Amino acid sequence: MDELLDRLNEEQMKPVCTTEGAVLVLAGAGSGKTRVLTSRIAYILREGKATLSQILAITFTNKAAGEMKERLMNMLGEGDAKWICTIHSMCVKILRQFAEKAGFSQNFSIYSDTERNNVIKKIVSELDLDADKVLKSAKYHIGNAKMLGLDPEGYGRKYRDERNIEDIVVIYEKYNERLKANNSLDFDDLLLETLKLLRRDKDVLDYLSDKFRYILVDEFQDTNAVQYNIIKLLASKHGNLFAVGDDDQSIYGWRGAEIKNILKFDEDFPQAIVFKLERNYRSTSSILELANCIIKNNVGRRGKTLWTDAGEGEKPVYYQADEEAGEALYTARAIAGGVSRGGKYSDYAVLMRINALTRAYEQEFTKYGIPYKVFGGFKFFERKEIKDILAYLRLISNPFDSEAAERIINVPKRGIGGKTIEVMYEYAQSSGLSLYDAALDCDELPLARGAREKIKDFANLIKNLVRSSQERAVNELVREVIALSDLRAAYDDGTDEGDGKLANIDEFIASVDDFARLNPEAGLDEYLNQITLSSDTDDLGEGEYVTLATIHAVKGLEFENVFVCGLEDGIIPSSRSDEDGRSVEEERRLMYVAITRARKRIYLTRSKSRYLYGHREPTRPSRFIGELAPVLGAVASERAPYAGLRRFGSDTEVRSRGRALYSDDECDFAPDVSSSPFKAFWNGNKAKPKQKTASFSVGQRVLHPKFGTGMIIAVKNGGTTLHVAFEGQGIKELSASIAPLTII
Repeated sequence: MDELLDRLNEEQMKPVCTTEGAVLVLAGAGSGKTRVLTSRIAYILREGKATLSQILAITFTNKAAGEMKERLMNMLGEGDAKWICTIHSMCVKILRQFAEKAGFSQNFSIYSDTERNNVIKKIVSELDLDADKVLKSAKYHIGNAKMLGLDPEGYGRKYRDERNIEDIVVIYEKYNERLKANNSLDFDDLLLETLKLLRRDKDVLDYLSDKFRYILVDEFQDTNAVQYNIIKLLASKHGNLFAVGDDDQSIYGWRGAEIKNILKFDEDFPQAIVFKLERNYRSTSSILELANCIIKNNVGRRGKTLWTDAGEGEKPVYYQADEEAGEALYTARAIAGGVSRGGKYSDYAVLMRINALTRAYEQEFTKYGIPYKVFGGFKFFERKEIKDILAYLRLISNPFDSEAAERIINVPKRGIGGKTIEVMYEYAQSSGLSLYDAALDCDELPLARGAREKIKDFANLIKNLVRSSQERAVNELVREVIALSDLRAAYDDGTDEGDGKLANIDEFIASVDDFARLNPEAGLDEYLNQITLSSDTDDLGEGEYVTLATIHAVKGLEFENVFVCGLEDGIIPSSRSDEDGRSVEEERRLMYVAITRARKRIYLTRSKSRYLYGHREPTRPSRFIGELAPVLGAVASERAPYAGLRRFGSDTEVRSRGRALYSDDECDFAPDVSSSPFKAFWNGNKAKPKQKTASFSVGQRVLHPKFGTGMIIAVKNGGTTLHVAFEGQGIKELSASIAPLTII
C-alpha cells in the first residue's frame, strides 16, 4: 500500500483505482465521497494518465469546488485547477473561449435574477399586459423553459394549456431578443447556450471532448436535463465519466433535477461499473437505523444500507406537543440543558420543511437567551411580507415615519411609481413635512389627476387605520390592516413560494394573537417595541448559535444534535405531494437527508394542533412517523390520531400522568419512563441531577437580558412557569428553570 491509498477504506479504494470507462459511485451520506473524488484525481495524476488541465471536475456549489481544490492542492502542491469548478463556471469558460462561434462578443454580461426580473418587468409593461396576471408566471415559465432546453415556440407547444401561455411565449421571445441586443446571458443561458454550441459545432465538441480525458461529476443526482446532456457530450470522446451521487438525497426535483439521470446511468453507459459507499463516518448506528428505516420505503432507488462501527449511541427521541409554542419550548429546554452540561449552541440544529415554522422557535429562543441564526430564508420578522405588514403598523403608530410610508405606498401595487414618489418627496422636503403628510396634501402636488387619486386612496386607507388603532386590540388591528390593504392577494399566486408567504402572514397573525392573549391591555406601541427586540440582529460571535434552517438549506452539512420539527402530514410530506407518488418519494428523501445531518442525537417533534394557513387545526402525525415506528418504538394512534404516542408492542396509549411524559417540564426532571421510547434519553441524563433554580415568588422584580426589568405577577404549575410583566414589553410567560432572570 502507499500513502495515497492508505487513507481509503476498501469500498473507497475500488472506484479510485478504476480509472477507465464510465463509473457510477452511489455514495451514502457521510461516506467520504469528497475524499474519493480528490483521491481519484491524485491517483490519475500520479499514474501519469493525464495532466491536471486535462481533468474536468464538476461540482454544484462554489464552496464544494473550493474545498475540492484545497484538498487537492494539499495533496499535490501547486497546479492548474481551473477546471475544478461549478458547471456554470465551466460554461462561462467555454462560452468566452468560443464566444464568436456561440454568437456573442467575448465580453458578454451575465444577468443576475434581479436583472432578469427587471428586464421581464419592462417587457410586460411595453407590451401593455396586466402585470398582476402575467408577470410572476412569466418569470417562472421563462426559467422553466430554459431549464428544459426549450425555445419559445417549443415551450408554447408543450405547455399550450397553461393560462396566458400566448402572452408568456411573446414575453419569452422579447426577453431573448433583449438579451441578445445587450450581449447578455442569464444563468440559465450559460447552460443552454453551451449545450447548443456543443450540438451544432463539431470542431468545438471535438476539441473539448478530446481535451478532457477524465470527467468527474459530484452530486450527480442533482443534474437536470441540460446539464446531463452537456456532460454526456463532453465525455463522448474518451468515455471516462466518473459520476458520484446519492439517489437517496435527490431533493431538488422542484427546480428541475432529474433522479432518472442517476437511476438509469448504466442504461446510457451500458459498460458502466457501479460501486456503493455504505460505510458512514458521521452518525451513530441508532441514527443510521432510523435513516435506513425511512428510505427503504422508496421504490425509485438503487438500494444501499448505511452502516458504521462508531457504536449505537443515543436512541432517537420522538416528542409531541399540544401546540407549536410547546414544541419550540421543548426544544429550547433540551438545548439549554445540553449547554448547561458542557455542550455548545453550535452543536444544535432545528430543521423544518417550510421556513414559516421558525417563528415559534425565534420567539422561544429570544425568551431564554438562546442565540440562533436562520438559514434557508430570512429571520421571520425580516421576511419581505412580514416587513411590509410591520411597515403599515409603524406608519399607523408614527405617521412621521417616511421610510415606512415609502415601503408600503405601492404594496400591494397601486400604480404609484418611483417618479410620483420623487415628486412627493420634493414637496415634503420643501414644506418640512413627512411623506405621509404629502399624501394627505395630494391635491397640492404637481401630478396628473389619476396619480393624485391613487395617492388619496392610500392616504385615506392609512387615516382610517390610524383611527382603528385607537379603538381596536392589536391583533384585531393587524387583521384589519391585512384585509383592507389586500396584502394576501399580492402573494396568492398558486406557487410554492406564494403559499410560503401566505403561511408566513398567518404565522405573524398567530404571533400577535399570542401577544394579545398575554397582554390584553397593551397597545400598538408596546407590540412594536417587542418586535424590535425579537428581530434584533446582535452579533452572536464566532458562530456560536443554534441553526434554524429548512432541510433543503443544510444538505451537505452536519451537526452534533438535530431536531426535525413539524412532522405532520401536509408539512412533511407536503400537501402538494398527495396525488403524486414521485413527489412523496422526494419528500421521503428529504426526511432521510434531515436524519442523516445528525452525528450523535436526533429528535423528532410535532404539534397536535398548529396555526397555519389562517387558522388553527388538529394535525395528523406525518406518515413518516408511522414508517419509523419499528425504530422509534412508538406510533401515533390510528383510533385517536391526535391523542399521543403508543408504547412499542402495545395498543395501550401512553398516558400523560398529569403532564409528566409530554409536559413542558420534560427537560427539567426525569419522570419514570423506564418502559417508554424515551428510556435511553432519560438514562443519559440521570447521572446529573436537575439544577436548582432560584425561588421565584409573586411581586419580585427581575431583570431579563432582552426584555429588561419586570415584575413577577404569577407563579404557576408548581413554580415551573412564571408570568412576568416587563416595562414596555407586556406580559411574558417563561419557564422558571431556563429563563435568564436575575432577581433585583
